[in-house]
Amino acid sequence: MMKKRLLLIFLFFTLSIPGVYARGTYQEPEAFLAEIFSSAVPEARFIWMTGELKEKVTTLLQHPPSSLRLRYWQKGQRIAWILNEIGKEKPITVGIVVNNGKIETIRVLVFRESRGDEVREAFFTRQFSQASLQKDTQLDRHIDGISGATLSVRALTKLARLALFLSQQVTAK
Repeated sequence: MMKKRLLLIFLFFTLSIPGVYARGTYQEPEAFLAEIFSSAVPEARFIWMTGELKEKVTTLLQHPPSSLRLRYWQKGQRIAWILNEIGKEKPITVGIVVNNGKIETIRVLVFRESRGDEVREAFFTRQFSQASLQKDTQLDRHIDGISGATLSVRALTKLARLALFLSQQVTAK
């Protein structure tokens, strides 16, 4: 009887804590790519983080890139990126499509933090629609924050800038 009560109390408090449900996989990266490219996903390509490019990416992210190469998928001027950036403590996986130098789609695929997942909602992500990069590598628009999700907002904004910057690099080749 006592164990049952403790279990009920534990469940009550666990389920009533805000943010407990924030973690989740909202779309598998493969499903994102299949949706974006209508099931005809192009072969993955890679961009290497070396030399001057690594320095610029480090400046954009405000830390060195976590890997030596980043994978992308390209069909014409349409480029899809699946990127990770730390929110508060854990990586947020985001799918970003850049078309002709502008963000076409940005979507949170996997959110691992306990709070801040409001960044996956359309009211937030639509701010990035058609955003482009200015010469100073800033977005051409202000992105409104979300109270309680500041670090998640920063992470998505960094990734948007990174995807636009990297897209410029691969299309300039």
